[in-house]
Amino acid sequence: MFPLIRGWTDVRRSPAANLRLGLVLSFVAGATNAGGFLAVGSYTSHMTGIVSSVADDLVLGHFTLALVGIACLLTFVAGAMCTAIMVNWGLRQQLRSSYSLPLLLESFALLVFGLFGAAIAAWSQVFLPLTVVLLSFIMGLQNAVITKISKAEIRTTHVTGLVTDIGIELGKWVYLNRLETPIPVLANRERLKIHTGLVTGFLVGGLTGALGFKYLGYVTTVPLAGLLWLLSLRPLLDDLRQRAT
Repeated sequence: MFPLIRGWTDVRRSPAANLRLGLVLSFVAGATNAGGFLAVGSYTSHMTGIVSSVADDLVLGHFTLALVGIACLLTFVAGAMCTAIMVNWGLRQQLRSSYSLPLLLESFALLVFGLFGAAIAAWSQVFLPLTVVLLSFIMGLQNAVITKISKAEIRTTHVTGLVTDIGIELGKWVYLNRLETPIPVLANRERLKIHTGLVTGFLVGGLTGALGFKYLGYVTTVPLAGLLWLLSLRPLLDDLRQRAT
């Protein structure tokens, strides 16, 4: 099994490997976001909505909710910062697992969220705000990973930009060029294919996460954590083997 996923999180990248990883992470993000909404009643990857809700809550005098929104924003940023620190440190150390490290941290956070779900539900007043910011941290962590790997060509935790790009490329596709036009308007079909795949992955992940949380509860995040571990383990083992020799 390992040879099939050898290059998915390795520092030696290819466009095909970036796309494969992006599709998987879109699925994980969609599942975590949708399942997290059923668990805590809040989407944690959509920072546009978070910032808008903070503004609304401040105007309406809901200061506690505004503080929670600000905390979500800050922890999303902290997750992205954590990815940048871990990846750059790993690259400085010439680790093949540089891109795996944030995903391993994400899998651990998902595992904590899944295994302690019962306690979170029982002490919802205490743990609910902490759970919301934890999920925001996870989203920031993951989005920064694929953004850095793909040089900002792929993002996985929100689909607004992806849908916008799909609309742009579809507009180019149906545009009627005149025969004498020196520079015709042509759609980038490869980009359209990639972004459609990412949105589809997010949707399928959302359906999976929502169904899982509805019928199985918090334990749904455990297989997601296991998937991230599986993708990240091979480069880590390669580094450990190299350090041991």
